[in-house]
Parts: sequence; C-alpha cells; structure tokens
Amino acid sequence: MLPTRPNHFLGLARLASPRTTQICKPGVFPRFSSTVVEPVPRRPFHRARLAARYSGYLVLSTVFGVFAVGTGILIHDAFTYSEKHVDRVPVSPLALHPECGGPKNLPIVRVQVDDEDDEENATLAQKPKLVIVGGGWGAMGVLKTLHVGDYHVTVVSSETFTTFTPLLPSAAVGTVQVRSLIEPIRKIIARLRGHFVQGKAIDLVMKDRLLEVETMTANGKAAHFYIPYDKLIIAVGSTSSTHGVPGLENCFQLKTIADAQAIRRRIMDNFEMASLPTTSPEERKRLLSFVICGGGPTGVETAAEIDDFCQEDIFNYFPKICREEVSIHVVQSREHILNTADSVVQKKFQRSGVNLITSSRVAEVTKDAVSYTTKENGKTVKHTIPTNFVLWSTGIAMNPFTQRVSDLLPNQVHKKAIVVDSHLRVLGAPLGEVYCIGDSSTVETSVVSHFMELVDEADKNKDGKIDYKEWEFMVSRIKSRIPMSEDHLVDVRTLFDMYDKDKDNILSLNELVPLLQDVEQRLTSLPATAQVASQEGKYIGRKLHKLARKADVVETSNVSSPAPRDEDVSGPFRYLHLGSLAYIGNAAVFDIGGYSLMGGLAAMYAWRSIYWNEQVSVRTRGLLMIDWIIR
Repeated sequence: MLPTRPNHFLGLARLASPRTTQICKPGVFPRFSSTVVEPVPRRPFHRARLAARYSGYLVLSTVFGVFAVGTGILIHDAFTYSEKHVDRVPVSPLALHPECGGPKNLPIVRVQVDDEDDEENATLAQKPKLVIVGGGWGAMGVLKTLHVGDYHVTVVSSETFTTFTPLLPSAAVGTVQVRSLIEPIRKIIARLRGHFVQGKAIDLVMKDRLLEVETMTANGKAAHFYIPYDKLIIAVGSTSSTHGVPGLENCFQLKTIADAQAIRRRIMDNFEMASLPTTSPEERKRLLSFVICGGGPTGVETAAEIDDFCQEDIFNYFPKICREEVSIHVVQSREHILNTADSVVQKKFQRSGVNLITSSRVAEVTKDAVSYTTKENGKTVKHTIPTNFVLWSTGIAMNPFTQRVSDLLPNQVHKKAIVVDSHLRVLGAPLGEVYCIGDSSTVETSVVSHFMELVDEADKNKDGKIDYKEWEFMVSRIKSRIPMSEDHLVDVRTLFDMYDKDKDNILSLNELVPLLQDVEQRLTSLPATAQVASQEGKYIGRKLHKLARKADVVETSNVSSPAPRDEDVSGPFRYLHLGSLAYIGNAAVFDIGGYSLMGGLAAMYAWRSIYWNEQVSVRTRGLLMIDWIIR
C-alpha cells in the first residue's frame, strides 16, 4: 500500500505553484523553488472599475474647480459692488466760475472741480501743476513712473482712453477686439489722484505759463479756456506726411481706434459686395484689391493681417472665388522694407502672394485706383492699380499743436518735430518748464551750432587753439550735450590726429570746424517708435519725481536757494535700443543687435508675449489673451 502525503504538504504545494501541478513520484516529496510566479491576469470588470474611479475623480475635481471659481467671483462681487452715497460735495467757487485772463481773456482753470473732494486732493492742489498733453506711449511712460504726491497732475487729450497702437492692424481685421487695446485714462491717473480734460491743445502762452485748450460743448460749439502749468509735457504724437500726393482724402490711415474700425467696415463691405452675383468680374477684382502705401511696420503688418484674414475667415465663410481674386500690394519708395529685415519679409510675402513694389512713388490716389511711378531704363513709367481700399502709412509730419509751438520759438527750424536738448527740454522755451517727448520731438544732433560755446569752455588758456587735453575736455562736453555722439567719439586720439593737418599737436579753429561737421553728419535722429516714446516718458517721470523730492527738501529746510535744475538730479537721456519686431503672417521677424531673425509659430508666440507684457493693465492682458485663443 502506497504511503499517503500529509495534508499540510499538499497545501504548501498549492501555495508554491498556483498555476501548475507538480507530479511527484510515490514516496517523494515535492521540491520548492524560488522561481517567479506569473501574476494572475486581471479580469475585465476590474479595469472598468479602475477607469470609472479615475473618471469620477476627474468629474469631482472639475465640479470642485467650477464651484471654487464661482465662489471666488461671488466673493469678489460682494466686496466690489457696493452702494456709495455722495452728500454735500465741497466745490470751490473758482472751479465753477473761473476768472478770465490771459492774452485772449479766456477762463483760467486754476482750480479743478474735484480739487476739494477730500483732504488728499486738497493737499495736492497746493503742489506744482504738471500738465501732460496727449495720451499715448510717452504720456503713459510719465504716468507710470511718477509718484503720488509729486505734482498736481492734469492730462489733456482728445481721446478718453489710451490705445495700444502696435496691435491696431490686428484690430482692423478683427483678430483682436477694440476693447482689448484701450484703457481709460481716468483709470490710469487715479493712482496719482490726477485730473483729466477731454480736449485738444491749440496754443501756448509761455510767459504766463498758460495752455489754451479747445473743447466741445453740449450744443456742439467749441469752447476755449486756459489751463495754468508749472511744468508742461508735450506728447501729442504726429500725423502722417502727405509728400504732396493729391487725393489722400481717399485713403485710410491707421493711428487711432476710429481708423481701425473704419478699415474693418470697408474690408467687410468689399467682400460682401464681391460675393453678390450681380458684381462683374472687373468690379470684383477692384473690390478685392488692397493697396498699402508704405513699407514700414504699420504697412507690413497690415498687409500680413489682411492676408491672414483671407486665408482663414474668407476661405471658410465666403465663396472661394473671393479668395482667388484677392490681391494685396505694398508700394514702397525705397529699395527695401522694414530696414534690415527686407530679404526675410520679401521671401515670406512671395510665398503668401503679397505683391511688393519697391523703388516706386505714389503719384495720385483716386476713388477707384492708385497711380505710382517707377524708373525703367532711365525713364519714368506710370502704373495704375484699380482698388477700393488704400492705406496711407508713409512718414510723419507735425501735429497742429506741435507746429504752433515750433512757430512760437525762433530757433525751432526742424520740419517734422520740436527740437529738444539731451534732457528733453524744448529749445528756446524757459529752461525746465516745457518738455517734449515721443513722435512730436527730436533730440538735438547739431554740434556745429554749439561751436563757440564748446571752444569757450575747452580753451583754457584762451589762445584760440585746442590742444589734445582741451580736445578731451571738449569731447566730454559734446557727449553730455548730445549722448548719441558717444558711439562716434570713441577713439578721440585717432580723430584728433586725422584733422591735425600740420601735425603740431594743436587744432586750429579751421581744423576743428570740419572735425565737428564730420561728427555731426554721422549722427542720426531717434526713430519715431513707441519704444523711444515710452523710454522718454519714463525718463521724464523719474526725473520729475526727483525734482519734486528735492524741492520738498529745500522747502522744509527754510533755506533760500535756487530751484533744483534737471542737471542736479539726472543725467541726459540715453536711448537703449531693445530691438524691433513685426508680424508677417503666422510668423514674426525680429531685428536684434543688427541681426534679423524670422520664425514660425514659436516666433509669433514670442511676438505676442512681448506685446502682452507691454499692456497697461491686467484687464487688457486678459482680454487680449482671450482674443488670441478664440480668434
């Protein structure tokens, strides 16, 4: 009879090998090994249960997130929406009935209506009066860097809001909404407890420090009054240059929100009319022909935005023939566009079908066509483009108020802007009272005009000649007067030896004049860009803050001393070029350090991030991001 195996061994055998059955010889017990046991495969219902569990987690977290966001919004509304009652508001009689005076015997607004709203406003009313004319990049730069309590601030602007102008081409085709580009000026100056006057400056009385402002009354008539100032900042920008071309009343411009809205309406009307079955082929081609005069950033970006609009919205929602018949033309008087990025943009536009017409001059603009001329074999040839849309974006000219200020000062001879010194003070105006920034100004680059002053300062021994040590001193004075000359006055020894014709280590006045003329010819004015205006505005704001603090110290010390000068608290303005960028249709081109770079979506997102960061408020940042997402 065979021996039987104990039950506990059978149990161990089952534990050791759950999947396999081990056959043992009679009387031989099984061996246990350390081999890896295969896991039992999970059943289908187990996987379904696991998926259901994580799906539940996702749903619960989503519900919780929505509940948390909704609760946050409700709490925000509970603390921000409240009833406020206004009773017995104190108002100065001079604010309601200002006295008249000045050369034209107009009302002089010495007291604002809200100067006595509270104690803080009443205190600020005793501060020096700072008046800022304009609401663009330069004015916003000043307002950002001023401190509360520095000045009694008043902003005069014809628009009640400030506009982010670099994205106007996007607003013109609907890529971004208009509300995403504007911010109320009153909201911005609230931090400084400032005042806002909607109107336009038309004249200036420097001897009495009065700014004449024109506003519109409720019945549509113009009203004039004076606003007194202690310091005035002119930041009114510029207008487009006509270059003597007839028919510009048939063109659009792109400088304001109203311009972008008008362009948007014309583009949509053209496509709607071109979609009608009654429109002839010739008329359809004319309606779908878009001409941009000017190859600068505004012109190039507008052409790119119109092309994107055709590729996306028109292709998807309009008859295909509309997309086929579209033609976009960019007419540029120079041989290149966008300065150093010419070849990059040309390649991109060539792939997109945008027609670049360089070395051409617009001769005339009519309601139905644009005429331009080119040079072919030494002869002038005239060409015509039938069109129902023309954008004029070529050069800048003086704003009417800028022109008036320039006419008041005999030493202002520049044709496009007001000339300012290195501290951005208007040349010829009372020192330290009138400043000018942005497109309405140009920093002085004339060296020869200061010839006698430079010689008097540098000629220590008064012998009428300049030796090398005196030349080094003169160079330092030139750099302080004109900071842009620093890059051209690096190797001063070589420059000195080059113009020392008789090699006597002394520059005579006849040798010095051509040297200074050569330096002056190398200097170029700062570009009329938002980057320059913003840096100038921030420079003025920081400097005025220092002047206000120093004036307060002098006043509290009870020591009679002259008012602090700009040179006492700040050096001259120095522009730092951070590069330039432009959108060219689902791509962007960067000009940094003399190098032009172009990329696709990555570069476009970099372009967007830079513009997003430059927004003036959190509100516009949020709206702009939403516009780019749902475009």
